[in-house]
Amino acid sequence: MAKAGRVLELLEALQDRGTATGPELARRLGVDVRTVRRDIVALRDLGIPVEGERGRGGSYRLKPGFRVPPLMFTSGEAAAVALGLLAARRLGLEADSALGKVRRVLPDRMRRGVESLDSVLGFTGEVEAAPPDGETLLALADAAARGRRVAVIYTDSAGVETARELSPHGVVAHGGRWYVAGFDHVRESLRLLRADRVSLVDVGGTGVPAPEGFDATAFVSRSLARVPWRYEVEVVLACSVEEAARRFPATLAELDAVGDETRLTLRADSLDWAAGLLAGAGCAFEVVRPEELRDAVRALGARLAAV
Repeated sequence: MAKAGRVLELLEALQDRGTATGPELARRLGVDVRTVRRDIVALRDLGIPVEGERGRGGSYRLKPGFRVPPLMFTSGEAAAVALGLLAARRLGLEADSALGKVRRVLPDRMRRGVESLDSVLGFTGEVEAAPPDGETLLALADAAARGRRVAVIYTDSAGVETARELSPHGVVAHGGRWYVAGFDHVRESLRLLRADRVSLVDVGGTGVPAPEGFDATAFVSRSLARVPWRYEVEVVLACSVEEAARRFPATLAELDAVGDETRLTLRADSLDWAAGLLAGAGCAFEVVRPEELRDAVRALGARLAAV
């Protein structure tokens, strides 16, 4: 390990343990006690107040009350680092230790936002979403975690800006975009907003609590599956809901058990696309509606048979 990295790891060990002997620190760093002594001198040369006690092996601690100066992250950088580590943890990688280190050296306000993001963040599937403005994301996450309402300006898909008052219940990443689920005080109902279209977050008083058992990720999945497109497709799949769910994610379709079969409902702008999707279902299916979908499926079958 390079000296610079080893000295930083020594500082981390002193912050974690409070007081540690030379041999304890040597075992943690994988070096000998003499190297620990030299690295303690290096920390002191950097202005880090490490106190030592004489005795066999010697013991060391940081001066009581000393804190490492906060890292000068911007809010966007803090959000990006935190999201990267949270995504890594979702993928099964060890990230808790790194998250703890990042939190410990952030300014208080930013640290609270990152901790809130950890508690309310959800992913619908693959970890692929780039975050919107960091300040906005952390503010929405913090409001969700603390049960506060926020005043925001929201820009819809047509570019129209409206003032909204929202009680956020969760922040969810899906398909390269970020969404905030919450109670809209103007419309008096649960709503789904694109987080990257939210600006001017002003945190206010106590918000409307989330319904009992509310799952922001499931709500986002259901809402996206119900986005109005040109066609509403309904078919019955000759397989169980569990089997169907492996091929049709909740963000794409709604699945309901019908005996041993599954009713699938989805919205589509193209029946040719829907026919191709159903062709990969891996089971037989019966089209319920629209009637035009039958023609699209037959046409696809004819094209495949001609290959």
